[in-house]
Amino acid sequence: MAISHAHSTAVKLSTATDVEALPSLDVHLLGRRITCMTAAAIVGAIHVACVEQRKITVAHSNVHGFNLSMQLPWFYNFLQSAEIVHCDGTGILKAIRFMGTKLPLQYRVSYTQLLPKLLQHCDQHGLSLFLLGSRHELLQKALENVQTQYPNIRLSGHDGYFDMNDPAENEPIVEKINQAKPNILLVGMGMPRQESWIRQNRPLLSVNAIMAGGAAIDRLAGVVSTCPNFLSDAGLEWLYRLWHEPKRLATRYLLGNPAFLMQIALAKVQVRPTEVLEIQPQQRFSYLR
Repeated sequence: MAISHAHSTAVKLSTATDVEALPSLDVHLLGRRITCMTAAAIVGAIHVACVEQRKITVAHSNVHGFNLSMQLPWFYNFLQSAEIVHCDGTGILKAIRFMGTKLPLQYRVSYTQLLPKLLQHCDQHGLSLFLLGSRHELLQKALENVQTQYPNIRLSGHDGYFDMNDPAENEPIVEKINQAKPNILLVGMGMPRQESWIRQNRPLLSVNAIMAGGAAIDRLAGVVSTCPNFLSDAGLEWLYRLWHEPKRLATRYLLGNPAFLMQIALAKVQVRPTEVLEIQPQQRFSYLR
């Protein structure tokens, strides 16, 4: 295990101030880069990108995404190219710990934690947001809910029911986004469709932060319930979601989770260490200066 600018394989904290001061780390798990950042640090990175008129991509890593990166070379390359790939699942943190690096739970940043902080920040600083994804009626409900709770956000959106491979359908949506000139584009079309769309259209988009949001828009619409903390902290959010959506998620969890565990177990036997590197501002995150 190689660690830069750290003295042990565990990050310790004892107070709320310690949580805010947690360093941002790159963790390489079986060659897959995961950006371990707190929710506050992610929001801060997005803010700086908006202020400095930069363009960044914010993706996330969970067990499903990890499995997809093993199956789809383009998906692996997409995650590797994103500026931020935050840890969106206790399963990933547990795998990192199993491989020898104990990291605090505060590095697990799902959209349950991230969205409220991001929306509050946008409301306070007048940042604009475009929602892309979900069904039309759910999108409209999400837009209404956000506008009611965060009135200072300039908000717009489009549903996710279009053929991204048909220029006649896709190009007007890209044009609509660019005309709205949002600071942040939240794409919630499910994994890996949303990543495929971002990969294809990223060079054409005039936005500061492009976020792969999964079910974030449905969550904003109020149709996706929030998993209780005691279950998510124990790494059982997948079970909670499977209980609520068994038809859609059975294959992902009942086949995907064992496949992930097998990959990690084989890696441990083969002594493939987790590599942890502290992110250097003058390198990939130069915008954090």
